[in-house]
Amino acid sequence: MTDFIHEPYNTIYIRDIIRLSLDDLISMMSVIEPGTAYWAYGALFASFSMTDSNELAKKEIQGETYIDKIIFARHENFSKTIISSTNVEIGVINVQNSHLYRELITWLKKQPIWNE
Repeated sequence: MTDFIHEPYNTIYIRDIIRLSLDDLISMMSVIEPGTAYWAYGALFASFSMTDSNELAKKEIQGETYIDKIIFARHENFSKTIISSTNVEIGVINVQNSHLYRELITWLKKQPIWNE
């Protein structure tokens, strides 16, 4: 019988947090594959990993990971797509049921950049 174990990260290091206007976030995501943003708890966002390496892989096994940057825009309501003022449209995935993303957005809202 196979054992399945859910083991969340112990620590996630985030190198940069960038708040964008909603239009800027949509424009940026529209040129990145797959051109989809995440939404949870009033934040539209995307995260970008560090370049893979053997050292980072070892840290992943130990329960640590590094995120190069998180970009976000405040956006209260979820919709499956979002359109900028210049008619650029991207898809949005609702990740509000994810424990990890719930903790991330709760933490993000406590950072000074949330209110800048």
